[in-house]
Amino acid sequence: MAVKRKAKKVAKARSKTKAKAKPKVKKAARPKTKRTSGLTQLNYSLSPALAEIVGAKKSTRPQVVKKLWVYIKAKKLQDAKNKRLICPDKKLAEVLGSKPIDMLKMAGAISKHLKKI
Repeated sequence: MAVKRKAKKVAKARSKTKAKAKPKVKKAARPKTKRTSGLTQLNYSLSPALAEIVGAKKSTRPQVVKKLWVYIKAKKLQDAKNKRLICPDKKLAEVLGSKPIDMLKMAGAISKHLKKI
């Protein structure tokens, strides 16, 4: 019993001697700025076949992919059963090839038609 009492006293003494945490001071918030990655800043010159679809001779890679998707959706070139497949028409076949291509491989296929400026 005496050991338990001593242990309690020691525990109380330790809790009293602990330094109280200082209140955290909030730092001034930085003004939010839109971060830009390298992809959105690099302009590419497009091949004539790709430029015809996209509608511009120079553009960034994300903008090219965005415009390609607009073209694909407008012409309904996605496979009805498997929406991941893109079935190119004559114009798009010049860029992606004549066989149906997976949507994730589309970005790699257009790299042949992009040249850094």
